[in-house]
Amino acid sequence: MLIAIAADLHDNLANWHKFKEYSKKQGINTLLFCGDLCNSQTLKKINSEWPGKIFLIAGNQELYDQDKVNKLSNINFLGRYGKVKINNLNIGLIHEPEYKERTIGENQELNYLFYGHTHKPWLSRDRGVIIANPGTLGGVFYKASFAVLDTDTGKLELKILENI
Repeated sequence: MLIAIAADLHDNLANWHKFKEYSKKQGINTLLFCGDLCNSQTLKKINSEWPGKIFLIAGNQELYDQDKVNKLSNINFLGRYGKVKINNLNIGLIHEPEYKERTIGENQELNYLFYGHTHKPWLSRDRGVIIANPGTLGGVFYKASFAVLDTDTGKLELKILENI
């Protein structure tokens, strides 16, 4: 099963559309979003256009009412940080990398930890946990990017949006 990981859209709906079409062609219907979607119109659009489940972390730039997010049909709102289990993989989601130590410490069984905020695509390993920043889907400060995880093989790829 393929899942997409994205962060820091910052209301760039042109990039959202290209990312969504790529995901559709690849059969990806689970999205892990690591914060900074931004406004409520963008949040509603993403909810209505994504074909499957979205696991969402709040970023530091959100302009939507976080108390209303769980009323949207496709979105599982996890607050500032959270954990999901997909195909026997334990996946942590945070926005700011400052939550890394706390999240790994509280969740010894994590296989992956994804974060956003810095906009810089990044991949590393710490205490057996694969840690990745998919970059900025909005293309702010760096080229627009995201990640794809194959939950069957464990293969994680960082992708540049203009190259897909």
